[in-house]
Amino acid sequence: MIIKISGLRTEGEAGNPQENLAELNRAAETAASHGSNLLITPELFVTGYDIGTMLLTLAERDWLTPVRDIAVAHDIALLVGLPEKIPGVGVFNSAVFVDSNGDVLGVHRKTHLFGDIDKTYFEAGNEPVTVVDFRGVRVGVMICYDVEFPENTRMAALAGAELLAVPTAQMEPFEFVAENVIRTRAWENQVYVAYVNHTGREGDTSYVGRSSIVGPDASVLDQLQMETGLIHATVDTTRVQRAQRQNPYLSDIRPGLYHSLVRGKLAE
Repeated sequence: MIIKISGLRTEGEAGNPQENLAELNRAAETAASHGSNLLITPELFVTGYDIGTMLLTLAERDWLTPVRDIAVAHDIALLVGLPEKIPGVGVFNSAVFVDSNGDVLGVHRKTHLFGDIDKTYFEAGNEPVTVVDFRGVRVGVMICYDVEFPENTRMAALAGAELLAVPTAQMEPFEFVAENVIRTRAWENQVYVAYVNHTGREGDTSYVGRSSIVGPDASVLDQLQMETGLIHATVDTTRVQRAQRQNPYLSDIRPGLYHSLVRGKLAE
């Protein structure tokens, strides 16, 4: 199967969801006109990331409905980062996958919380692998720090993910993650990885930009360094299958060995 995807690299408007949704509307129109089936935003795109206690206030509101309306208006699926409040549980740093009919196909809640912002305002999700079936392609969803754990990406690949879609808020001084780790994740699992980051600055956070879409052979298919705009690529599942035959990491893996190591670590 083949799909076309786009990623939105943007500074956004910190603490201004209405303006960010307006930008999402414009980007969805542009991506759809480019022939894309899926548009991916950065982490917490709707509200901004480094905006302090406003995160909790904004999490009280319904941002999903306007996202669904935008998807329907432009006949394009959206993977959008936003804060999600679950009554009686807490607030999550989430990414919602909405198809072009406005139906929610999946929600990923960030499992690995990084730094003071995540740990102050959010609960950790408990599902390391979120995989969505979209137009014949298995799409694994993670958020920023999640993809830096090789165990997460390996579990997604073993669950059949052919594309990893990663809304991100990667900041200085971690440029090497965007430049090197993302290509490694693609190579070691022979999958596509779409890593979509903010640019510019919010509060005390300076983003490193460097959004990219990487192929199963670790080749960079499209990227933006610090500029704002859209990146685009075609995802072809036959390319994933061919790469996984040529480099059979997923079939040669020996999970029993790693299970023993994990048990030993936990027993210390």
